[in-house]
Amino acid sequence: MRILMSAVVLSFFGCLPCSAQTILRSEPLMLAPYEVAFVKDASCPSGKVMKVTGAIRGLHRRKACVTMPGEQASLVAATP
Repeated sequence: MRILMSAVVLSFFGCLPCSAQTILRSEPLMLAPYEVAFVKDASCPSGKVMKVTGAIRGLHRRKACVTMPGEQASLVAATP
């Protein structure tokens, strides 16, 4: 029983999300409803990134410029 409980507790630690956010260089073509992507482009002032939230069919995506702490972000290229 102790082995089972310790295995369950350890599995919860493996499921914790990462604290770092990935910043894309271009907006993704496909984005699931309510999924969030951070994009670094020229439409936002320096020090800010665009937060793109996916929408359900027939509605437009939400876009807003937000600040992102440097230690939380990593810049990568978008892969279609």
